[in-house]
Amino acid sequence: MCYFSLPLKNFEDDAMEEVLPEGKNFRLVDESELPEIIEYLGNFLPDSIKFHQTLKTYVNDRVWDFHFYVTKNWPEQAVILHFPGMTKTPNNKLYESFSVFCPCSQLENLELLETEDILIDWSQPIYLNFTHADIMSKIEEFYANIGTIEKLYGDVYGLVEPNLEETEIELTIAEQGEMSQLKKGNAQIIHDLYPANQMECIEVFEKLIEKLPCFGVFSAQGDLAAWMVQSYYGAMFSMQTRPEYRRKGYGIILAKHLTKLVTDRGYLPFVVIRPENDASKGLYAKLGFKKHFETVRAILRPFEETGESQGGGGDETVIENGVGNTVREMNGDVESKEDQ
Repeated sequence: MCYFSLPLKNFEDDAMEEVLPEGKNFRLVDESELPEIIEYLGNFLPDSIKFHQTLKTYVNDRVWDFHFYVTKNWPEQAVILHFPGMTKTPNNKLYESFSVFCPCSQLENLELLETEDILIDWSQPIYLNFTHADIMSKIEEFYANIGTIEKLYGDVYGLVEPNLEETEIELTIAEQGEMSQLKKGNAQIIHDLYPANQMECIEVFEKLIEKLPCFGVFSAQGDLAAWMVQSYYGAMFSMQTRPEYRRKGYGIILAKHLTKLVTDRGYLPFVVIRPENDASKGLYAKLGFKKHFETVRAILRPFEETGESQGGGGDETVIENGVGNTVREMNGDVESKEDQ
């Protein structure tokens, strides 16, 4: 189900929007700098895993057109941003959403984010993609004087002790159907059933399927029964099984297969699981995943805009509902124990 009542253009359609070479405290990164930045962020794993893998995916696979900024005193003041932070927002403006990383031992440097008033317009709603909870807490300290924050929490689990041996259950798939790489034509149904489709556009799913490991289990009749994809920020996400195909073990089969592929391609497998989802925690524990840290996806809404939008029902309210809707399935989640 899509919650937008009005058609929205995609970021990549907005080719006329100016990419700023610098802000007050940040400068645009040249692509030649990215490998060195990836290496630097590797010093802060696992805290940096989401941003580290976003950069690596961008360099290797170029799924989406992101723009990366670092402080003008990088790396002495190590804060890095990328715009946009997600592939769909109400106005689909380049600087309307962003992602940020700063080493947790250097959070005082986030004052540069607080005073950044060229790249970021704090007087407008801002959509912040998955961000380390410690960083979000620091943002919340200074944003409390500007507006309110709606937050959705998740736990980042990474592969620590791999347990990816083949199991007998893979043989069951062969009898009932097959597991294979998804095709572009599968993107529509995956996007339609993706609970956070208000924050990611269908085009990004098409490009993920084209460029990254994205697999589905197909029934003997050729129906897509279950699926899982690797995201543009490295995480394995959008695991779903259609109700009529649950309780067949497809979830763990897909997770195991994708984990191995992601690892073989040089990425660091990780997922984001909502805190109350014990079924997902159990599934990934079987594969050797352990919790690294808490992460937050948020909408930052200034006081003035909050007052104007109450009861308005506009596009921004729809996006806000989409964030809450994501509680049903954050990245890496499965529906229930029966789905595994």
